[in-house]
Order: sequence, then C-alpha cells, then structure tokens
Amino acid sequence: MIGKTTFKFLGRIGAGMLVGVVLLIAACSRPASTVDTSSTVDTSALKPINQAALQSMLDNTARELLIPGAVILLRTPQRDFTVTHGTTLLGAANPPNADTHFRIASNTKTMTAAVIMQLAQENNLSLGDPISKYVPEVPNGDNITIAQLLEMRSGLYNYTNDPVVSATIDTDPAKVWTPAELLAIAFAHPPDFSPGAQYEYNNTNYVLLGLVIEKLDGEPLAQVMHDRLFGPQNMQDTELPASTVNTIHEPYSHGYLYGSSSVALVGEPPYSPEVQAAARAGTLLPKDYTGVNHSFAQAAGDVISTGDDLATWIKALVAGRVLDPAHQRQWLDSLKPEDPSKPNGQKYGYGIAQLSWGPNTIYFHGGETPGYNSKISYDPANDMTLIVWTNLTVSLDDQQTANTLWVKVLDQIYKVSPLSPSSSPTK
Repeated sequence: MIGKTTFKFLGRIGAGMLVGVVLLIAACSRPASTVDTSSTVDTSALKPINQAALQSMLDNTARELLIPGAVILLRTPQRDFTVTHGTTLLGAANPPNADTHFRIASNTKTMTAAVIMQLAQENNLSLGDPISKYVPEVPNGDNITIAQLLEMRSGLYNYTNDPVVSATIDTDPAKVWTPAELLAIAFAHPPDFSPGAQYEYNNTNYVLLGLVIEKLDGEPLAQVMHDRLFGPQNMQDTELPASTVNTIHEPYSHGYLYGSSSVALVGEPPYSPEVQAAARAGTLLPKDYTGVNHSFAQAAGDVISTGDDLATWIKALVAGRVLDPAHQRQWLDSLKPEDPSKPNGQKYGYGIAQLSWGPNTIYFHGGETPGYNSKISYDPANDMTLIVWTNLTVSLDDQQTANTLWVKVLDQIYKVSPLSPSSSPTK
C-alpha cells in the first residue's frame, strides 16, 4: 500500500475484524449450485471451488460496500477462476477483467525488494550495509541497514503520514514529486524509534531503496524493473511509469474514494454519519482519483499492472523463479512477527508478508492508494494464487475493500477457517 502504510495504513482490518468476517461468512447463505464437475478435485487443503458461489459473494459484498468495480482472480490445481463485478467507470457499462490496468500501490514493494535481493545475490551490495553508504544525509543513516529498510524496522518517519502529502494530492493531483522532496518531508520529522527496535510499516524506507537501486544499476528504476522483473516474467502489462505521467494504458479502471486522499493515506478523517447516509442514498458519489500522479509513491507504490500479470508475479516470486536458491531462502527467512507478543501472528520480511490460515501458509502483500485497493497472494503448498482488486479504496464503514473480499474468498475456498487468528491480513 502507499497510504496508511499497508501495515499500518492497511491496518484497518484487525484481528477482531478478521474473526468478524469469518463469522459473517458463516452466517451468510451460499448459493446451492453444484460444483463444476469439469474440475478435478485434488487432495489439497482447498475445497471443491464453486464459481457461482464466488460470484455471489463478490456481488453481495460489492453492493454492501458500494464498490463500483472489482476483480477476483483465483488459480488452483482444480482450474482457474475469474469473477468480476460492476464497472471501471461510474455511469458506464464497462466491466473490469483480469487484463484491466490499475494502480497496484504498495504491491510495488515486492518488486523493489526483489531487485534489492538480486543486487545482493550479484554481490553489488550487502544487506548489512548502512544506507549512508548509498544515500547521504539520512538521519541516523550510519546505523540503518538495507535489511532494516526492507523489513520496516528503520525507525524513520513515514512521509505519507505528513498532512502536506494528502493536501497536495487533493489540490494539485498532477504534481510531479521527486524523491528528494519526499525524503525532505520525512527527514523534517524526528525518527519514531531507534533502528531495529520495532516494526512500523513505512513508505520512506522503500523510496530510499529505490535510490539505492538506481545508484547501483545506473538506470532509472522503471528500466531496472522492466529489465530484471517484468521482461523475464513476461509481464507485458506491467510498468513503473515515468514520474511525469499520470495516465494509465487502456484498458484501465478509474479509481474512486469518498472524501480526501487522507482517508487512504492515513485513515482519517472517518466518514461522518451524514456522508455515509448521502452515499448510501446515492446523492453523494465518490471522487475520481484516477489522474493522481503517483510519483508521490515512487518505489514504494507507483507500479501499474493487471490481475493476470500480478498472478504471474506473486507465484514466480514465492516459488523461487526470481532469486537463486540461497537468496530465496534468505528472503523467506526474513519474515518476523510484526508484534513480538504474537509470535504466531502476521509476519513481515523483505517486502513480503506471511499469514497462517489454519495450517496453511499464505505469502501476500497489499496495496492501498487513493482510488484503488488490492491484494496479491500465493500458497505454495496448495499451489493457490489469489489476486483481488477494487476501484474503491475504503468502504464507508472504513473497511479496505479488496482486503475484505480477500478474506472472504479464503474462507470460502479453504477446508478450514483460521484457528484463533492472532493478527490481521493488512499488508
């Protein structure tokens, strides 16, 4: 995510919300249509999957949360499933699909982290290097390592928490931001804690990592990502646009949000009862944030992609097709509990999160930005890939829309629900 720090700014669904969603699903009636007999039911942890049930869940949830358009792309050994809802443009009948372009926000971090790991495997950097070796004038930069930036433990202030960012997006959405401007905002604030002392999701970390990549590779980050990631994985519909570009290639979805961009970036202010009532009555429509120049996100969240490409990406990354075996192991071993008091809870590592769903392990990330919400995930033991995206960032009752759908899909496809979930899927 870009906004509320996909772990802090994506932290709207807490443990209680996760439990509530599971209970809600259990209480909802599911379509009684038969399972597609053309699917081969395996012996994995997945139930026989019913596309009609997925479609019904999506439609009901989208109507409840007032989501204009959404896509669920699910790939399993049974078969591939794509279910969609609504439109990419309010007032028009333009249904979204798996090849619709949208802003993936903080899912970009999985890509930035992957390039850093490739540079480490090529001996161009060490994860123990201080950031001061590559970027001068970082507060406490001699004591902040590349690894701590990757795993969100630098202690630096998160620039998207500063009100000037959301205020500028609302008043000057086409503004072209430079990394220097974003870092100046961050460095004007004192650090939140000493390096390594705790976990705090932070976009400043990944803007710095983007500068490290450009310094070592000698090319703009967009070119580096294309050459190292998108090209080799045949992700032809994925790009990091130039900083001066605020448009999206066709076919694309518009992105919507009620109120200020601060709702997406920092989770405030909450929607008033009057706003909620007007929106539900149809007299208040969400604002169109499609044209926001996402140079404000940089290496933390500026990539544009599609459901199809993201399904290819997250499986390739988790299955070991991007890094060599030694660095893949190091990447996986980086996962640590976000909350030390919950050792079995949600974990975050080098640009990736991990959640236990009952006995099943899911690797994932999320993205939240004005206009869009998304989730990418892969369960290697069951060869399950799940991509969810929506074109409404946050519901009127403050739910991350794609995150809510993602949890409901997991509950619908796994044979067991999570046992006493101790943290929320918020990345």
